[in-house]
Amino acid sequence: MKISKPEPGTYPAYYEPYISIVKGEDLMQELLTEHYDTIDLITSIDLETQHYRYAEGKWNVKEVVQHIMDAERVFAYRALCIARGEQQSLPGYDDMAYVLASGASERNINDMAREFSVLRASTIELFKSFSATMLEQTGMANKMQISVKALLFITLGHEMHHRKIIEDRYLPK
Repeated sequence: MKISKPEPGTYPAYYEPYISIVKGEDLMQELLTEHYDTIDLITSIDLETQHYRYAEGKWNVKEVVQHIMDAERVFAYRALCIARGEQQSLPGYDDMAYVLASGASERNINDMAREFSVLRASTIELFKSFSATMLEQTGMANKMQISVKALLFITLGHEMHHRKIIEDRYLPK
């Protein structure tokens, strides 16, 4: 499914770093490929490293993975609502509070990987179900204008961004 990048102005500027790192146009294939890369990475990390925090107050690897999943769920929900014509501004969410409440540190990384795989399959099917017109629809989330297409790119770019953080800050060189 070839999809061009969203136009600036169809999403809040603070999402630009996520959108800019997405390079291709076959977004469904990229969602799958990037997901496989993330699953391979997180399931290869030893238990000690899964709990490592590179600085005071930073998340450990399991918490980063939980954050990726939480954000994907929020982005997909927003996309669904906007594609269906929701007129209300969708609420924001506090990603720090979500991670703190998640209990991610106590979870098994393989269970998290399985959950993420099911979630990603659902996300792909949701976005595949949207017509070209639906992808261009815009709505309000966290009091900001955003398009369904932008949410697709943000979902992918957000995962890529956090996987790079895991690779750069948590794993030995």
